[in-house]
Amino acid sequence: MLQFIQKYKLTLIGIALGAVAGYAYYYFVGCNSGTCAITSKPVNSTVYGAVMGALVFSSFKKEEVKNKQTDNGK
Repeated sequence: MLQFIQKYKLTLIGIALGAVAGYAYYYFVGCNSGTCAITSKPVNSTVYGAVMGALVFSSFKKEEVKNKQTDNGK
């Protein structure tokens, strides 16, 4: 479990921050009429924020470069 957390640390942080930001957006801005698909309910706004946070934070993850040495006939 600890290995999983270390591997996906940035993504998990993004999920948490995005969820908080999504709920905060619902709470402070929201949609009074109820016609807004994302911001009309707190669950929708929180889940959307968590997904967006995960996508943004996971884009900062460095890829591991595996250097395969191939024999080019030399």
